[in-house]
Amino acid sequence: MVPTKSTSTTPKRSLAPHAGADSRAARARAERMGVVPIGGGCYDVVTETDTVYTVDLPGSRCTCPDHRYRHTRCKHLRRVAIEVNEGEVPPPGKSETGCETCGKRVYATEHEPGPAYCEQCTLDVGDFVVDRERETLLVVARTTDKRADEVRVPGTDHTVAAHPTNRAYDGRDVVVEVMYPLRADVDPEEITGTQLERYSFPRARLEQRGRPHVER
Repeated sequence: MVPTKSTSTTPKRSLAPHAGADSRAARARAERMGVVPIGGGCYDVVTETDTVYTVDLPGSRCTCPDHRYRHTRCKHLRRVAIEVNEGEVPPPGKSETGCETCGKRVYATEHEPGPAYCEQCTLDVGDFVVDRERETLLVVARTTDKRADEVRVPGTDHTVAAHPTNRAYDGRDVVVEVMYPLRADVDPEEITGTQLERYSFPRARLEQRGRPHVER
């Protein structure tokens, strides 16, 4: 692969200096460059002169002459590593998308399109949620890493995504397990298995209503 001239309007910028950086790292931060993820752990780096070099971060390779002929860890490799470490561009195996709930930038698994959620919108154990279809208050038991189109509803022959009340939601959405909240006056010794039963929903069907207040 040979370097090319940029034909895009990729914005270029310098990064703030970092104490203790060696001369090559300092140069990598100071020079105006643009880093563009192109997938597979590779990134195009647009230089100040609009020349484009391609960095293979997992392979520690770059198409620039400094790396190809001198076998050095060039400023382009360093710049990509810096931007990945500082969260400016997605790491290898991830791609940039928007949180399904709030639109905030998040990095999702590459080549697995589907709803993604930021940290604030990911449901945690104990969160209160409302079922959008039945307006029922529920409590989160677990957020899984499984998709609604691959989790089967117990006692049926269909998946969570294929359930009649879930067909309006993206089948690639993550499955969240919920329970009906128990009343404060319930005797723990009288709790039945039915009361502790978990139900699986696509994340988008659940509206976040906050976390329970804990006295300290």
